[in-house]
Amino acid sequence: MSGLKLFHTTNGGVMEVAPRLAEAEADVQALIEAHMETMLGVRFLVSEYSTGPAHGGRIDSLGLDENGAPVIVEYKRGTDAGVINQGLFYLSWLMDHRAEFGHLVRDRFGATAAAQVLWSAPRLICVAGDFTRYDVHAVREHRRSIDLVRYRLFGRNLLGLETVASVSGGMPVARRARRQAVARAAAEVQGASMVELANAVDEVLLALGDGVNRVERKTYRAYQRLRNFACVCPPQRSKLLVYLRVDPKRVALVPGFTRDVSGLGHHGTGDLEVQLRTPRDVERAQDLFRASYAAA
Repeated sequence: MSGLKLFHTTNGGVMEVAPRLAEAEADVQALIEAHMETMLGVRFLVSEYSTGPAHGGRIDSLGLDENGAPVIVEYKRGTDAGVINQGLFYLSWLMDHRAEFGHLVRDRFGATAAAQVLWSAPRLICVAGDFTRYDVHAVREHRRSIDLVRYRLFGRNLLGLETVASVSGGMPVARRARRQAVARAAAEVQGASMVELANAVDEVLLALGDGVNRVERKTYRAYQRLRNFACVCPPQRSKLLVYLRVDPKRVALVPGFTRDVSGLGHHGTGDLEVQLRTPRDVERAQDLFRASYAAA
């Protein structure tokens, strides 16, 4: 974002729209909290949440992401070397107060959402005017899911958000072991070809760019770039279903390959369903995968 130039075009030429920081940190917080689901893919839960007299902190924003993972959002007007450590401090508190967070979710989103909180993948999102190279290095040293998001205001009513770094948490060995167990179970039921197809899709989606996080849920596997851009359901007997963040109205739908599921219930997120049966289908879907990745 720091190198991005924005121009307003007119009949007579162009005029650069100069980027700027907010006048106060609270301005950024208020704007994002009011539109958190659209901007970050996170349902807003509560603002300025006190962690109690013993802990002595106040979390800027709490939320729940598309996969049910708890999210802490911390804001800084400019560059602040302490934003990551502060967020991790609060994230540690959150993991020790799961019941308290569960009550907040139940009161706002209902008992079902509270029962399905994904505690295996808590997230920290830091929104700031800028980050240093030391910040980017620091997040890669932690075993937590952390997103560094740079903001800029343009003109009177434009806000730009750029993901500077995105790191998934968890234990790589454990994740690999779970994947292998799921693959073995699926192979016994559905046959090796569908498992191989699922592995091929996994490789393609992870290779789309830096900062792709994979989140495991019981009914789907989400691929996330701040927001979900693909959700892959467990293999069926003869096909693999992938849901993408692509507007079906902008796609030439092909019966048996792509389907508009906006308004229809399904696991995961995304309005475009892609049905994959062969490796050739994976190749056909590559442009759709890239479009969804860009949209997220």
